[in-house]
Amino acid sequence: MSEVKISAEPRTEFGKGGARRTRRAGKVPAVLYGHGEKPKHIALPAREFAAAIRKGGANQLFAIEVSDGTQVLALPKAIQRDPIKDTFEHVDLLLVRRGEKVTVEVPVQLTGEAAKDTLIVHDHDTLSVTADATKVPDHLEASIEGAEPGTTITAADVELPAGVELATDEETAVASVTAAPTAEQLEATLPEVEEATEEAEAEVGEETAEGAEGAPAAEGEEAPAEAKTEA
Repeated sequence: MSEVKISAEPRTEFGKGGARRTRRAGKVPAVLYGHGEKPKHIALPAREFAAAIRKGGANQLFAIEVSDGTQVLALPKAIQRDPIKDTFEHVDLLLVRRGEKVTVEVPVQLTGEAAKDTLIVHDHDTLSVTADATKVPDHLEASIEGAEPGTTITAADVELPAGVELATDEETAVASVTAAPTAEQLEATLPEVEEATEEAEAEVGEETAEGAEGAPAAEGEEAPAEAKTEA
């Protein structure tokens, strides 16, 4: 993976208020740490950082040039996103050196097509590997071509680029191949699903009714009088 050059500015405001002001200015609050160095708080240009992550993935290597003259290489260690706005809230960046070995989580992609009438269950979407900090792959591949039901793709089956070593147990399941249910099997499960749905709806209805009976009268309203029976 090629490194991406990105500029940064020292950050002097901290806390939630400072982070919000940094983001409003179109930048991402970040911190550089590692190699025994004192953590350095910086702000990265949001658009450039987002474009690099979209293209290179979460293990994108950055060559960071800070306006105070600092020049470093760093890998994202932790990225916080806003799930609604899909923006970056904060980034932890780990300082690395050329030739240094690092252990990171890398996404696994399945290639090929399994046998007909099968389903693929993804057990692990990423695997931990050790690689040169400047040569971390953006993804790994494992073939499921022609895989029959009952087949399990393990970490040992994943193709590793030169210089990359598996840090995860070789027996770790990456994907499993199972037989797809037949139309008859699906039809047989429909009554059970419908019955479970009806029971769930009935329970919700009972809880709602009980809640309504025990609910206090709203302010300004009189509570309903209790019914009286004549002897």
